[in-house]
Amino acid sequence: MACMKPGDVLLLSGNEAIARGAWESDISVCTGYPGTPSTEILETITAEYQELYTEWSVNEKVALEVGIGAALAGARALVTMKHVGVNVAADPLFTSSYVGIKGGLVIVAADDPAMHSSQIEQDSRHYAVGAKLPMLEPSDSQEAKDFVKEAILLSEKYDTPVFLRTTTRISHSRSVVEIGEQSASTILKGFERDIQKYVMIPAFAGKRHVAVETRIKQMAQAANTLSLNRTELQDTSVGFITSGICYAYVREAFPDASVLKLGMVYPFPDDLIRDLCAKVKSVYVVEELDPHIELHVKSLGLEVHGKDVLPNVGEFDPDMIQRAVTGKSPAASISIPITIPNRPPSLCPGCPHCKVFSLLNRLGVYVTGDIGCYTLGALPPYSAIDTCIDMGASVTVAQGIEIAEGKNHRRNVVAVIGDSTFAHSGITGLLNAAYNQRNTLVIVLDNGTTAMTGMQPNPLSGETIRGNRTVSLDYLKLAQAIGISDENVRIVDAYNEKELEEAITDLLGKSGVSLLIAKGLCVILQKRKERPRHV
Repeated sequence: MACMKPGDVLLLSGNEAIARGAWESDISVCTGYPGTPSTEILETITAEYQELYTEWSVNEKVALEVGIGAALAGARALVTMKHVGVNVAADPLFTSSYVGIKGGLVIVAADDPAMHSSQIEQDSRHYAVGAKLPMLEPSDSQEAKDFVKEAILLSEKYDTPVFLRTTTRISHSRSVVEIGEQSASTILKGFERDIQKYVMIPAFAGKRHVAVETRIKQMAQAANTLSLNRTELQDTSVGFITSGICYAYVREAFPDASVLKLGMVYPFPDDLIRDLCAKVKSVYVVEELDPHIELHVKSLGLEVHGKDVLPNVGEFDPDMIQRAVTGKSPAASISIPITIPNRPPSLCPGCPHCKVFSLLNRLGVYVTGDIGCYTLGALPPYSAIDTCIDMGASVTVAQGIEIAEGKNHRRNVVAVIGDSTFAHSGITGLLNAAYNQRNTLVIVLDNGTTAMTGMQPNPLSGETIRGNRTVSLDYLKLAQAIGISDENVRIVDAYNEKELEEAITDLLGKSGVSLLIAKGLCVILQKRKERPRHV
């Protein structure tokens, strides 16, 4: 795609369009951690725009910190993650607002209304408000591409990182995109010392806070004239304030209504909002998840409808919006009297995790679980996971249970975690257990890949995002380094049930922290490796 001519037209997903936007915006450093619905952005850049540097970082915090470093050295940078990944990156995120940038820095936060592949429905727009960072939100693939460039230009103009928020429908749906040309950055690369701006100790941070407050006020005023925000004044009996995919739903349900379309969802264009509400009899704020826009509009003293008629959970659709506004159901569609059986997700047949969960269920132990495809071990027929909080929490929640039970603890709690998640945030929990002298059994389910998000490599699979061979974490040396006895470490074949049972029962009886690695290649990845390559 990089060699296509400006003006050519492609059918792209939102994620593919963001990748194209990165290339057109002269972004040169792209980092992230795989997480649906954001994963394909870096995968597309790696495959189609190979002159751009890409990496799967260890976790989202690391990815953002690398991106910040690149931006401070004058490179334009893109950092990608899903909504819960923003939680992991929150520490550097808030400080990056104070520090600012040199080269533009765009942070993609991909939200997942209806939780298609997430543990919670979280609205990332709150982070924009909390960190005082501008946030753009595209409504289709064309805007997904174009808004990357808009974000870069805003970033460099106002000395700030800029959020680009997508949702699952924007990330994965396809629409027509007109290809643009690559624009060269005029910023010279190379780090330049600026201690009072880049070193956030209290004496310097106080001055930077003033700069942040000044900047966000300037951007709020500019929001009224930015082309990202536009008023489409038509029928004034009913109007809408909306953004993102909801704009497409509103336009489908009410093609003749007046609409204020927000391409920038923070800070807000107050003058445009007041102007629409003054001209339109009845205004509805249409937004998925939390009343982010609605609460701001009401804070201006304006009367609008929003979550009083629309839900704050799940995804919207045009019919839902039509019913909410008119109180009438849309015209009946053709009904097909076929009942589609429910097919809940499950571990793949032959998955190396199956025997582990069957065994844990049979042993009757409590299992603190983690985030990955192996979380499906909580469902029948295994029913072998008792908690799942966030990435890395299996190791630490198990410790909390042990502490709370005290002398009554029967050493019947096992933590399970995948290899990628272990690298992401499980190692620190293991170190915590060793340091605090816990009696915790941690089982790493190592299937050789980050399977849940599409077979991405990780620091334990021995290859980079480009397939280059690299270092792989040595479990035994790690255990030795943090003081776990060699007798408390086992590496076993995940398909060998006898070996698994002997190792688990033996390690449960030992004092101190124990580490069991159950290794077995993901069955889908194995099939891919077995396919003949066509020359």
